[in-house]
Amino acid sequence: MSETDFTSNEMMTIAASRALKNTDVCFVGIGAPSAACNIARLTHAPDVTLIYESGTIGTAPQVLPLSIGDGELCDTAVTTVSVPEMFRYWLQGGRVTVGFLGAAQIDRFGNINTTVIGDYDHPKTRLPGGGGAPEIASSCGEIFITLKQSKRAMVDKIDFFTSFGHGEGGDHRQRLGITTKGPTLMVTDLAVWKPDPVTREFTVVSLHPGVTREMVQAECGWTVRFADKLEETPAPTGIELSTLRDLNARTKAAHSGGKTGEAA
Repeated sequence: MSETDFTSNEMMTIAASRALKNTDVCFVGIGAPSAACNIARLTHAPDVTLIYESGTIGTAPQVLPLSIGDGELCDTAVTTVSVPEMFRYWLQGGRVTVGFLGAAQIDRFGNINTTVIGDYDHPKTRLPGGGGAPEIASSCGEIFITLKQSKRAMVDKIDFFTSFGHGEGGDHRQRLGITTKGPTLMVTDLAVWKPDPVTREFTVVSLHPGVTREMVQAECGWTVRFADKLEETPAPTGIELSTLRDLNARTKAAHSGGKTGEAA
């Protein structure tokens, strides 16, 4: 695949990565959020501080971790602290500017379910659970979310509240005494979404190249709102694509028993 061609997953990861700044201290979720955060670190935000739930600070993995317990994280971190210190001092102390999360289910107000599909006591599917995500969602300065769109993932009503977004919308967070911003950005494989400033319902503000409104609606379980001035997401640059593909190649080699090579 050439650097002028890209997949929807590559577009999602790169678009999400662009949201991070050099000055951010980011609590990183495993999976798609980790890919986006490390592409930011390897391209436009080399000084971003990446924190993982296992206590690693200033993490700079050569390959994407399989879990928060992956030794790659501790090996490449500036320092590692205990989990209680991570949550009490760093997270609850207001020292983390961004939490970057994924979701199994999400609703229009950015509430996330990663616990169960179906009834809690008799679920159709038992998911990995919240881990630190509920605390991340309430204590980080703001929350970025990235996930692949589907009607199964983007639902009118989530089956379980794992991580609180904007609740019922409007000022629900404030009424509960939560002072952080909550979800301010969602990047999918089709579009970039931001919450309406009043209702807090996620609204499409940018379509990825080649994506139509109809394509977005077809993969969403609620009636999608589109911004009046709808933009097109800038396509990935050659540097962004090559960085992501090199990272994925190193990760695949490492997880299949090969050598990781040198860090980018």
